Formats: sequence, C-alpha cells, structure tokens
Amino acid sequence: MISVYDFTSKTLAGEDVPLASYRGRVLLIVNTASKCGFTPQYEGLEKLYEDLGGRGFTVLGFPCNQFGAQEPGSESEIGEFCQVNYGVSFPMFAKIDVNGAHAHPLYAYLKREKPGLLGGRIKWNFTKFLVDRAGKVVARYAPTTKPKDLQKPIAQLL
Repeated sequence: MISVYDFTSKTLAGEDVPLASYRGRVLLIVNTASKCGFTPQYEGLEKLYEDLGGRGFTVLGFPCNQFGAQEPGSESEIGEFCQVNYGVSFPMFAKIDVNGAHAHPLYAYLKREKPGLLGGRIKWNFTKFLVDRAGKVVARYAPTTKPKDLQKPIAQLL
C-alpha cells in the first residue's frame, strides 16, 4: 500500500530527501508562500514544531507559486525569508506545483487521499495535510485553519 513514505522531494538546498526518512513521525504537510495573507501562519507552524517535535512531530513546508504568484523567490530567498521573519527550523522543500499537469507526485497522492471541497484541487496557500505515524493521510485542513487549532488533533496521533 502506498504512503507518503514512497515519495522523494528536494530541499531548498537542492538535496533529494526520501520522505521515508520521516517514518514513524506525525507529519503536517503544508504548501506555503511568502507573500500571502496566510504567511503569518509560519509563526504558528514553527510553534507547533517546537512544542511537539520532541514527541515525534514534524512540519514539512512546500513553497508553491501557483496562487496569485505569491511565492516568486528562489529557493535561497525563500529560506532566508522564512528564517529571518519567522525563525523557521522545520524542513522546507524546493518550490513545487500542487495542482495541474506538473503537480508534485506527493501532492497528487495527498489530494487523492483527501480530496477536499474542490474535487481534489488545492484551493490556496497553506492547505494542510495531517499524516499519522504509519504514513496515512488522516485529515485535510483549509488555509483558514490556524496552526494552533491543530494542536489537539496532532497530539492525539502522538
């Protein structure tokens, strides 16, 4: 049976990382953008990571420029922005597409597992997928869902 562990993605530094390296951890996978009204959610995502990381939780950020061209920067610019403005220490990956013919295979899988209200499409930046320790997608959250509101569902999986 396929799971998130069957995919590989490039980090902001260009290194291939098999998601299997996160096996056994609860994951929150989020498509991000630096110039979005939801960008301040980086702060809440980092807080979740800091508070729950020691218990086996990781946030995985996937920058995407498909919504209003709100992630125009290069990988190094994205990394610097996240670090300087929000102190992001959770893993950030290279910019990807989450919809359309060039959608990253991970996102094609996530959308099949939890289609959402738009028939499988990602609606906007900061859509969140919660993945259990076995690599199964257990929930999908809208961009408007604040990271702090996910503390309880995450803690239940830890």
